[in-house]
Amino acid sequence: MLELPVGPALAASGKILKVALLMSGSIKDGGWNQGAYEGLVRLKQAGHKTAYAENIAQAKISEVTRGYSDDGYDLIVGHGFEFGSAFLEIAGDYPDVRYFASTFKPQPQCPANTMFVDMAYRDVAYAAGTLAALISSKQKAVGIVGGGDNPTQRSMIDAFKQGAQAAVPAINPLSIITGNYNDAAKGREAASIMVGNGADVIWHIADVTGLGAIQGAAAAGAKTIGCYADQSAQAPKSIATSTVLDNGVLIEKIAAMVQTGKFMGGQEWKPAVNVLWHLSCGTQMFNPQLVPASAAQAFQGTWNKLVTGQVQYPQQNS
Repeated sequence: MLELPVGPALAASGKILKVALLMSGSIKDGGWNQGAYEGLVRLKQAGHKTAYAENIAQAKISEVTRGYSDDGYDLIVGHGFEFGSAFLEIAGDYPDVRYFASTFKPQPQCPANTMFVDMAYRDVAYAAGTLAALISSKQKAVGIVGGGDNPTQRSMIDAFKQGAQAAVPAINPLSIITGNYNDAAKGREAASIMVGNGADVIWHIADVTGLGAIQGAAAAGAKTIGCYADQSAQAPKSIATSTVLDNGVLIEKIAAMVQTGKFMGGQEWKPAVNVLWHLSCGTQMFNPQLVPASAAQAFQGTWNKLVTGQVQYPQQNS
């Protein structure tokens, strides 16, 4: 496990960095992008020079990236799957810039000034599927709402289903990929469809669309599991917990790698699931009204195995 200084410790030694954060969504999405932005804010508070761009359209990624590269940024973070291939094309033109994309390594050989990460998406999805099945009252069906149709989302959906069926073999794990991360109405519709087909626990991996899924599931009387941030306030009576991704910590750790000369050029960082993920429901791990003690105990056993790499399930190429 790689442990590096974060937050104010970054300002104590080494040069001041210029860090740019690029996002395809909003910094107010309550999860994926907002968490990364909060990490960028902490870098600024530690004395580094920072900038960000949100809601970047796919067609504009190359243009925006080159703009920050031309401006002499030390580190450019592309927060999402869509930045990986663009960085491969651009990196060779700016050998002094470090590019980090928060997605899997897209090909075996990558430029030495690029870096990628396996954020244990499959492990956390397996964990969410396990928990969903364990807290399902009917134990007939559970569901997952996805955003984009890409390898990362598909691998998470597969792992969710594997986790659910490992916990309750007879359960039917349902899934819908909405094709959009920023459409709450689509999320509500997807959740309603799955509840109509028997699912009584819904997890999402779909940002703003996922907030809609929480609303739709709660309105239909189903339990929900939030994602990327503690979303218990969205539906206090239906949220069992949230799988919280510490994107802010990720941004700080990558900046620390650059500052200390430990940037993993051309490689993919593979931290254990508990380095960047934890479960949270307000001040607790679970909503005790929705997660029986027996389910919490069984889930903890699976989580411990995931942390230590003991859970085996098909690994797909991304």
